[in-house]
Amino acid sequence: MDEFIKDLDQNLEYLKHVINNTNINIYVISNRKICKCPYCGFPSQRIHSYYEKSFQDLPFMGKKTKIFIKNKKMFCDNRDCSYTTFAERFDFLEHNSRKSKRLVDKIIEMSLYMNAVELSKVLKNGIAEIEKSTICNLLKNTRHYT
Repeated sequence: MDEFIKDLDQNLEYLKHVINNTNINIYVISNRKICKCPYCGFPSQRIHSYYEKSFQDLPFMGKKTKIFIKNKKMFCDNRDCSYTTFAERFDFLEHNSRKSKRLVDKIIEMSLYMNAVELSKVLKNGIAEIEKSTICNLLKNTRHYT
C-alpha cells in the first residue's frame, strides 16, 4: 500500500486503510517539513493547524478509492505576502479538486468513446463517483481539447 501512496507523492506516509464491499479508503499524512507559500513562494516550517482533505483516485484492487490526507495549514512568514496562512498543496491534485489529476486524465480519455451520461454510469460501476455534469465541466475546463 505504501508504494501506491508513494506513487502519488514521496512525501506522503501511509497510515491505514479501510475496505468495504465497493470502496477502499486510504489514510495518509504528509511528512514534508518545509512548504512553500503558493502565493509568494516563501518557504515555511511553522505549522498553523491540521485538517482532513479527501479526494477520489484511480480504483485500487477493483474498488473505488478515496484518499484522506491529514493536511497542514502553514504560516507564511513573508511580511510582504498578503496571506498569513496557506494550505499545503500537492502536484497530483489541483487546488480545491476532489479528484486526482490521474483520475481526471482517465475520465477525459474515456470521454472520447462515450457521452457523459453513459460514462457516468460506467464510472460509478467500480471506478469513481461522478455525475454527468461534472464530466462535462471537466471537459469544458481541460486544455487537452481546445
